[in-house]
Amino acid sequence: MEEFLLFALVGFLAQAIDGALGMAYGVISSTVLLALGVPPAQASASAHAAELFTTAASGSAHLYHRNIDWKLFWRLVPFGVVGGMLGAFVVTSFDGDQVKPFVTAYLAVIGAWLLYRSFHRIPTKPVKLRIVAPLGAVAGFLDAAGGGGWGPVATTGLLGAGGQPRFVIGTVSASEFLIALSVSLSFLATILTGHWEQAGEFRDYLASIGGLIIGGVMAAPLAGWAVKALREKTLLRLVGSMIVLLAGYQTLELTGF
Repeated sequence: MEEFLLFALVGFLAQAIDGALGMAYGVISSTVLLALGVPPAQASASAHAAELFTTAASGSAHLYHRNIDWKLFWRLVPFGVVGGMLGAFVVTSFDGDQVKPFVTAYLAVIGAWLLYRSFHRIPTKPVKLRIVAPLGAVAGFLDAAGGGGWGPVATTGLLGAGGQPRFVIGTVSASEFLIALSVSLSFLATILTGHWEQAGEFRDYLASIGGLIIGGVMAAPLAGWAVKALREKTLLRLVGSMIVLLAGYQTLELTGF
């Protein structure tokens, strides 16, 4: 029960930030799981299983408020799905201890990128569609391989390209459900085919997944409140700092310092 309540709190805070900024649920959840000793593949699978529920709730809220650019949505999703499926295959192909330092280092870089973005103004101009496909593929791959990254990579990339924040955040949040679904199905396929030999350990984290789901679903409708209560830059700095500290600590622990 203590583990369930801890991850319910993590899921709540992560989704409150994710719903408001279009990023961070997967990164925060995976970083906390990795810091508690969960192998990378299991951490990613756990985060994506929880995201099936939280992204459905968050995406529905953005759909209701008409925050989705459908042209961008259908351009982004197919490449994100392909990248996510490839990332799931890669992360289950290697021993967790070998992959973990690279994953935690990647999460630290993402956290540093969020901090960087918090100190720079976001321009608004039409996003060039030719950058959407490669951005979606990279974001999907890193999302599955690192347990988080769809929001940070896709959202920051589209905002950096001049996208309007409201529609970028709404579109990325809504598309994340399909990305999480494809990645989760990919993990399931690796289990059924015997490709993922350590998948049996996945059941040890059911309480964590349940907590992430309950906390995330409860927070999903509060995204509008989070936007009003805290400035976007403040949220970016808070989550960026937390991810850098957690991932940095885990990286140092793995390297023996």
